[in-house]
Amino acid sequence: MAFTLNSYPIMYRAKYAEQGWKEEYLEKPHKTPEEEAALGEAERNILENSRNCYDDMPLVNYTTQYGLSCFEGLKALPQKDGGLALFRPNRNAARFYKSMEGLLMPPFPEDAFVRSCVETVKRNAVLGFRPHYRKEWERDSFMTADSVYIRPFTYSEGGIGVNISRRPWVLVVNTPVSAYFSAANADAVITDRIRATPKGTGWIKASSNYVISALAKHDALAAGFMECIYLDAVHRKYVEEGSSCNIFFYLNSGELVTPELGDTILPGITRASIIELAEDWRIPVSERKISIDEVLADAKECFVSGTAAGATPIDSLTYQGKKTVFNGGKPGEFTAEIRDTLKGIQYGTLPDTKGWMVQVL
Repeated sequence: MAFTLNSYPIMYRAKYAEQGWKEEYLEKPHKTPEEEAALGEAERNILENSRNCYDDMPLVNYTTQYGLSCFEGLKALPQKDGGLALFRPNRNAARFYKSMEGLLMPPFPEDAFVRSCVETVKRNAVLGFRPHYRKEWERDSFMTADSVYIRPFTYSEGGIGVNISRRPWVLVVNTPVSAYFSAANADAVITDRIRATPKGTGWIKASSNYVISALAKHDALAAGFMECIYLDAVHRKYVEEGSSCNIFFYLNSGELVTPELGDTILPGITRASIIELAEDWRIPVSERKISIDEVLADAKECFVSGTAAGATPIDSLTYQGKKTVFNGGKPGEFTAEIRDTLKGIQYGTLPDTKGWMVQVL
C-alpha cells in the first residue's frame, strides 16, 4: 500500500491572523470503512477526491506557484494492547516550528501541533478509520505493518509574485500507510543530482526540496535501484542523505557514523532516536563528515532511517558503475537490532522506557 491519497474524513485546519491561530476540525464526505471498502473503483475515486478538495482555499498562492510550504510526517501506530500511539510527536512539532521560522512564516505553536495530530487520529478512529494490530506483523519485524500516516503542512494565503507567507494555513490530514520500501530490492545508487546547497533550505522540511528528491528517486527506480544517495554539493565526495531519509554506516571498527547535521541535511526524528539507542548500548557514535571512499572501503553495514523508512537495510551501494555489497547482501546484526528495537517500541511489543510514545486510544 505504501502512501495513498485515501485521506481519512476528519482533518484539522488552522488559519493565522493578527489575533492568533483560528482552529477548526472539518468532517469530509464519508461512509463507514466497510461501505467504502465495498465501493467500485469509480465510486471510490469520487469519494477520495471529494476529501482532497477545499473550495474555500486559494488556488493561486505562494505555495502552488513557488513551492513556499513546509510539512511534517509522523505516524500513529497500532499497539499490541489494541490502542494507537504516536511516536515522538513533540520532536516533529519542534521541527515544524523551526521550518516555518526558516521560511519566515509565523510559526505554529508546538502544543497545538501535538494536540491537533492526536485529535485528528482519535476522531477518525472513533469513526472506524484506523488499522488494528496483527500478530503476523511480528514475523518480519513490522516492516510490512500498517499505521496511520499523519501529514501536517502549510498552505499560503492567496498571492502571486515571489513573496513570503504572512497568513498561512496549517492543515493536518491522516491517511493509511504500510511499507515504504520494497523488501525485494535493497540496492542503492549514488546520484549525480544535488539535493541541497550551503545557505539553502536543506535543513528545513520544505516542500520545494522534494522536487529534486522525486527526480532522483525516479532515476534510481528506472535503473533498478530501491534508493538514491546524495553527495555534498561543494566537494562532491561526502555522503549526505537519501532521497527522503537519513543514512547510517556501521564501520568495521565498530563505529556507527551518520553525516553531521548542517544547513544541507534534515534533522530526522528517527535519526536522533537511533543515535540515542546506540549510545545506550555503548556503541561509539559519530556525527561527522564521511566520504564515499571511506564508506566503500570500511562500512560493513548500511541502513537508511526516517518516518517512512524506519531503519531499512541497504544491501549494496553503486558508485560510478561499481557495486559494493554490505554484509554479503543481507541485513547486518547491528542494523537488525536497531530496526527490531525501534519497531518493537513503536508497536508496543517492547517497553517504552524513554517515554517516546504518546497514547491516542
